[in-house]
Amino acid sequence: MLRVETAALEALPARIGDDFVRACEIILTCTGRVVVSGMGKSGHVARKIAATLASTGTPAFFVHPAEASHGDLGMITRDDVLLALSNSGATEELLAIVPLLKRRGARLIAMTGKPDSPLARLADVHLDAAVEREACPLNLAPTASTTASLALGDALAVALLDARGFGPEDFANSHPGGALGRRLLTHVSDVMRTAEAIPAVRFDAPLTQAILEITRKRMGMTAVLGAEGEVEGIFTDGDLRRLLERDGDIRALHAREAMTRSPAMIGPSALAAEAVRMMEDRRISQLLVVDAAGRLVGAIHIHDLLTAKVV
Repeated sequence: MLRVETAALEALPARIGDDFVRACEIILTCTGRVVVSGMGKSGHVARKIAATLASTGTPAFFVHPAEASHGDLGMITRDDVLLALSNSGATEELLAIVPLLKRRGARLIAMTGKPDSPLARLADVHLDAAVEREACPLNLAPTASTTASLALGDALAVALLDARGFGPEDFANSHPGGALGRRLLTHVSDVMRTAEAIPAVRFDAPLTQAILEITRKRMGMTAVLGAEGEVEGIFTDGDLRRLLERDGDIRALHAREAMTRSPAMIGPSALAAEAVRMMEDRRISQLLVVDAAGRLVGAIHIHDLLTAKVV
């Protein structure tokens, strides 16, 4: 079964030609929306194609062809494009509404498995989704044909996405409620700790003061700052353990003598997802946030990213 469906998909690229380009041009110049329609299994595929188009920058929605004949036809205007799916190209419910829509001025893109079918002949552009056979042993149940139609619809959506210059920020704006939207819309400045919540000591502070700062701010580290507020280094609880193991008595030390120089830092305008990547790459659990001049403006811990559901 899987080999049959794979073969159906492998045959599609050879049909991506002038008709596919014309379909893209019709949709790109459309001042209305793409209305996707189909009956039965083609209807299920049509719903998914409409959803994919809408989430990638092409306004689209699904209309059931039978419901269209009973009033829903009013949803479609002359400025819209109808993308009609029918493997046979002879679905009565679609053929009943197409002449009315054509008379209204709407453009028609047909996606069928039969280029000489009635629906294909009525269309402004026909997209060939024909398959040699269905994966069903009886060669009856829509299987390979629906897979091919779905893939062709995805190809159309991706080509339009590319033509519109639709980027990650646009995608995130279409998916604000999901994990992907959070990863693409959340910036470091949205989740970082600021002001008094930032653990920080001067470079000439006693090490005991740095240890108390780590304890008070509960981030497992403290930034070590120079005279002008610039970041000189970082002192972590890991540094403390290693120092105790090595020297034992640390009472006479200052922060500058125990800190790690050139710590990992990030800007406030960076995506929170970038902070996650930096932490994973360096195997650390916190980052200092600095402005363009290298001054400390915030701090971020992996727990902050977990709370914001970026991770």
